[in-house]
Amino acid sequence: MSSEGFLKEMQTIGEKFLLKLQKLPKADPVEIVSFCVVLLFIVTVLVLMIIACSCCCYSCCSCDGHPDHRRRKIQVRPTAH
Repeated sequence: MSSEGFLKEMQTIGEKFLLKLQKLPKADPVEIVSFCVVLLFIVTVLVLMIIACSCCCYSCCSCDGHPDHRRRKIQVRPTAH
């Protein structure tokens, strides 16, 4: 998919989302609850991805940006005779 196609798709999704938000005050309670559940699911997935990425980066690098070589596993190879 090209970048133009991706941007167009994101714009279409954003427009649908804004239209849904505009219609939300007039919607029935079931639709409001289902929209909130879907929104909560999306936010939860994004937060978990951010936490996973930050934990992964923290385990690879220390706070000052230098890699932590002590945590790296070193492969021991037998010596050749």
